[in-house]
Amino acid sequence: MIFPELKIIENDSFEDYRGELFTVYKEEDWDINFNHDKVAISRKNVLRGLHGDSRSWKLITCLHGEIYLVVVDNRTDSENYLKWDSVVLTDKNKKSVLVPPMFANGHLVLSEEATFFYKWSYSGKYPDVDEQFTLKWDDPSIGINWPIDNPILSRRDKKLENDRNK
Repeated sequence: MIFPELKIIENDSFEDYRGELFTVYKEEDWDINFNHDKVAISRKNVLRGLHGDSRSWKLITCLHGEIYLVVVDNRTDSENYLKWDSVVLTDKNKKSVLVPPMFANGHLVLSEEATFFYKWSYSGKYPDVDEQFTLKWDDPSIGINWPIDNPILSRRDKKLENDRNK
């Protein structure tokens, strides 16, 4: 990752004849107080994001399948403003990525189905859509190299497409 503010965690796992066990989060390993968990289950070619906000941290893990995670620096005063980086998260590599406030994240499902899990940390009430920013997934000023040309998008992300074409 090009951003020193991001942290990639290589989660250890234990395997035996029954299957596999791994830990994503232990409170004593973090200075961040996570207070909200979310799960998104999506099918192949679904692209969710790019979304972020000014006050939440997100610890992102792919529990099942494979996703192409993209993170964009949205801090206008940063030398990395609108630069992006990506990492593939899978249930096999067990990586997690910690995304700080003012960074957008989005992911594309590469496998037939994927389970995207993220822990949130924020103060006050949940920063819902009205407090979030959204970046256009294929904004040419960002220039993300997505491995797809025509993803499945939400109404929220399609609205950006329609707004751009006005």
